[in-house]
Parts: sequence; C-alpha cells; structure tokens
Amino acid sequence: MIDSNQQALFLKHLDEAMTADTFLKLTLSNYRGTETGLKNIYVRPVEIKRQTKLSLTYRYKTKDIVKNFSCEEGWALLVQYLTTDFCSATLFSVLADYVLQEKGNSYVFKVLPPSMVPTIDNRSHDKAKVRKISSVGSSYLIDLKLTDPAGNVFKNAQDKYKQINQYIEILSPLIAGMPLGSLKRVADMGSGKGYLTFALYDYLRNKQQFDVQVTGVEFRKDLVELCNQIAVDANFDQLNFVEGSIEAFDAAGTDMLIALHACDTATDDAIYKGIQAGASLIVTAPCCHKQIRRQITKGKPSNQLEFLLQHGIFLERQAEMVTDGLRALILEYYGYQTKVMQFISDQHTPKNVLIVGLRKQINASRQVEILHEIQSIKEFFGITYHYLEKLTGLTV
Repeated sequence: MIDSNQQALFLKHLDEAMTADTFLKLTLSNYRGTETGLKNIYVRPVEIKRQTKLSLTYRYKTKDIVKNFSCEEGWALLVQYLTTDFCSATLFSVLADYVLQEKGNSYVFKVLPPSMVPTIDNRSHDKAKVRKISSVGSSYLIDLKLTDPAGNVFKNAQDKYKQINQYIEILSPLIAGMPLGSLKRVADMGSGKGYLTFALYDYLRNKQQFDVQVTGVEFRKDLVELCNQIAVDANFDQLNFVEGSIEAFDAAGTDMLIALHACDTATDDAIYKGIQAGASLIVTAPCCHKQIRRQITKGKPSNQLEFLLQHGIFLERQAEMVTDGLRALILEYYGYQTKVMQFISDQHTPKNVLIVGLRKQINASRQVEILHEIQSIKEFFGITYHYLEKLTGLTV
C-alpha cells in the first residue's frame, strides 16, 4: 500500500518512462529490509528473445546476482521494493533524473536534468543483433545498393547499414520525448543520397505509425532526382526531396529539424532554421569548424591554453569544442534543453559529435547568464563573433 504522495509520484514517472521507452536505468539504495548483505538493486530494460524484460542486479557486499523478469513481474517487485525495502531511488530517463529520498518520516522528491545520454541501444541480453531497420523487405535498401533482393547486406555496405540503425537507436528515445502527436513535419537538411532520411521515414511511418511528412533538402540535383524516384518505388508517399540550399529552405512548420555533417557554417544555417520554425527537436552533427578556428588563430589570445593552441591539431580540436559549445549555449538561450553526445563510432568518421536541442522553456535571468557566458568565452578565445550568433541577431 503506497502511503506517500512522493512515492506515488516517483512510481508514476517510472511507469511513464517504461511505457514511452525513455527508461534508461533505476537505482535502489539505502536498503532497510531483512535480506542479509544486500546493498543495492540496479534495474535496466533488456531484450531477450525479442521480448522486453527488466534485468535486476542485486548487489551484495561480496557478490552480484542478476535476475530477469517480465515487465509485469518486475513492476510488481519494484513497487514492493520502493514502498517497503529501500529508502532511496533514482530513475534515469532520457527526459530527466527523478530522485526519491526518505527524510525522517516523509519523502523528498526531486526532478533533475538528465545525467545519462541516450546511446546505442544495448538491451540485448544474449547479444543478438536487434535492428530497428530490417534489411528484409525494404526496397529502398536494395535501390541504395545496401542489400540484395533477399535482404542480405552487402559486405561493403555493412558499416553503412550499422550506421543507419545506430542513427535510429539514438533518435528513437528523443522522438519518444516529444509531446504525443506533435511530430507532423520533419526536415533533413543536406540529405545527400538519403540513406538516413529513408531509414527515419521508414521508422516513423512504418514502425511507429506516425502521420508525418519528411522532406530531404539537397543541393545536388542528381541526388534529389535519384532519391525521389526511390521514394516513389518504395511507395513512400509522404517522403520527398527538394533541390536547394539549407539557407534558402523554408522551414516554417517544421517540428523536427536534422542536419548531419553540414559543413562549417551550414550547420548554423540549419540550427537557425530550426529556431526560427520553433521546432520541437533539433538534431545536428557538425562538420568542419573553420569560422571559429580562423578567429582563434587571428585573435591569438594569451591565456592558459596558449601552450596547446600553438599546435595545429590541438587548435583544430579546440575550435571544434568551442564552436559546438557555443552552439549549445545559443540553443539554450532560445529555450532548448541541449545535449552533446557521440553520434556514431569514430571508426566510421572522426566528425561524430551530435548536438541535440529539445524545446522547453527558459526564464529571463538564465538568458542573461548565458549572454555573460558567451561573452566570456569569446574574450578568452579571442573570438569576435560566432556565425549562429550573427544569424539569430543575438547581441553579446
């Protein structure tokens, strides 16, 4: 029997996270039960024989014991543990961290920013390769020269197929975090040959049954024509590709904006389009960072990092971090909760940082703090302006 409103609130968020597939991990601590030597229980979702189960690791002083339960059995156990056996619990989800702690005769419940980033889904208990995008029965994968008609992935396309699935694995919990029914229009800026665009459409329309329109924006006419023909052949009637630049594209009404490996300031053009459109989700994987690197080189700031920046390779890496760090701050200024994470393994590309912005709210005092942070960063690195700052008209 739950006799605490705070316990009930915690369980409500746990239930919602499990239902929406945003649940990452649960930690139970401060054990007060009768099991000798038990200290903690760690809970995570796993896939076993294509079924989602809850894996509970019981940590004792000298050993760990792992037990797997169906979601129904696991839920019943968690309710018992949370209400009778443990004084503290932390739920890690894609959206937030939820903390429940017993204080005296009552409980304290807190909501904190998420501390765990969604990574490649590693739920497989027996290490079977469970793919979001199946290689079987997908005509677009055949037309893109990734598989044969039987669904066998070509040897020289293994990395690309893996990248596609990793991409969807990362996006799926982010999409689940959006308000239900809010995803109606997606724009993929600089879609190239469309590998990831087709996969995302397939996932949204055919796997999730979302009523969504996806548009790929690509400067090269031949790729636009090729992708549009593949979309027609696949009967992807809500997927289209348009010829043009990111800068010229009308993003009004876009709910989710993606720009993967748009070169240098083209990434800023894409982020700006997303901010302008009020997109609920902005996802970018930056490529090249020349604009800030030139300014750091020209400004030649004299500070504690001078011993690093005299080396070209360190200068390049520093310019990348500064550029993307400022992008994240500017996104936050405009009301986005930001995360920076690894996109795909660096064995595929060294440009593997993903910047994610989920639209929330921000108060005026935090905006003032961000302006001061941006100004201090620019002064420290000898930067005159960031291109995204210039696009948005942000005065710092």
